[in-house]
Amino acid sequence: MRSLRDALGQFATGVAVVTAVTRRGDRLGVTVNSFTSVSLDPPLVLWCLARRAPSAPAFAEAGRFAVNVLAAGQEYLSRRFATPLPDKFAGVETHPEPGGSPVLTGTLAHFACRTVSTYDGGDHLIFVGEVEHFRRAEGEPLVFHSGGYRVFSSPDREMAFGTVD
Repeated sequence: MRSLRDALGQFATGVAVVTAVTRRGDRLGVTVNSFTSVSLDPPLVLWCLARRAPSAPAFAEAGRFAVNVLAAGQEYLSRRFATPLPDKFAGVETHPEPGGSPVLTGTLAHFACRTVSTYDGGDHLIFVGEVEHFRRAEGEPLVFHSGGYRVFSSPDREMAFGTVD
């Protein structure tokens, strides 16, 4: 399995933190690199979470989530939300998006979504969400490749805001 994991690690990915709020009002957050666009019409995205993750049942029941795409220099957020902590949000600046999911401040983009499907993905759950609101900002992405964080340079980008109708 380690050799398969090492081979898969040759595919560079972005890094995101997926957040949600439980019905009781508890905030959830987890670092993922399994985020991708599925469809533009309707606007769908997906991400994956290990079944053994302590937060897996809560994400499955939340019904909504936000994907926060991390910028270069936000490794600390990636590490924080990848680590089991009593309160991953302590000291992290957030604001609620439509639907209530907390959005991390200073990210390159965020997508507020309604969960439309959850699929069996072996040792993972695959969450598909419909994008209801999004924001994009300027900056460089945080990239993960071969077991480490990398910085990818790209031309400056314009800031854009939008709501999916």
